[in-house]
Amino acid sequence: MYGRPDDLGKALERLAAGRPAVVAGGTDFYPARVGRALESDVLDLSRIAALRGIEAAPDHWRIGALTTWTDLVRAPLAPALAALAQAAIEVGGPQVQNRGTLGGNLCNASPAADGVPALLALDARVELASLRGTRTLALADFVLGARRTALAPDELLVAVRLPRGTPAARSRFLKLGHRRYLVISIAMVAVSVDVDAAGRAARVGAAVGSCSAAARRLPALEAALEGTPREAIAETAARALRDPAVLAPLAPIDDVRGTAAYRLDAVATLLRRAFGDLAA
Repeated sequence: MYGRPDDLGKALERLAAGRPAVVAGGTDFYPARVGRALESDVLDLSRIAALRGIEAAPDHWRIGALTTWTDLVRAPLAPALAALAQAAIEVGGPQVQNRGTLGGNLCNASPAADGVPALLALDARVELASLRGTRTLALADFVLGARRTALAPDELLVAVRLPRGTPAARSRFLKLGHRRYLVISIAMVAVSVDVDAAGRAARVGAAVGSCSAAARRLPALEAALEGTPREAIAETAARALRDPAVLAPLAPIDDVRGTAAYRLDAVATLLRRAFGDLAA
């Protein structure tokens, strides 16, 4: 059975009544099933307008799960969210960006999902809804591994929340692949920095994708940069990255796109560049 409700409540009822496959943009769902009959019911969320859009609250931004990558590219996002807009440009090509959604990217939980490192570095939380109510969860606790999330069988991811920080907050996303677009990344990084009134780093985020079963933050690097004057961030990051322990949370593999050693070297280079951009 194929269901396409236009109301979140109706979608949650359908989800609770059975275990349909949930589809948002379908850019991963349908290609993965080419040549095979669907083995389950399908719950298509694409008509639920309430799940799309970007809202600004006093202390956070709320981005609906059905917000597309094209929406994010075109939105006048604050400089603090630049990493998210830069990641959005890297997702597939225009056709994928027009259909693919932020929520779908997170729930698909690919190790190479472009949106995850950017959102991790920005301290994202996900909003999960079911007939039982709504709960929020840190993104780091939501994406558990390759194709694994903390989503309960009767829950839908309905929004992503990002703390606003100060007007001085900035972020950056960089991706390495064998070509510019339509490529699965070899490695990608996202960094964010917010400074206090004295111009020192008060909150730092650094996350890496395509180098573990799920994107990972680098707490040792973040701690090394906290309290650093903005103009010294690049130098401090480069010094910290000389310690191999800084990249210890990562577990890259050898595959057709690159070796584990190459990935680690690439990550260090990308992080130096990203923090250099923010320092400038």
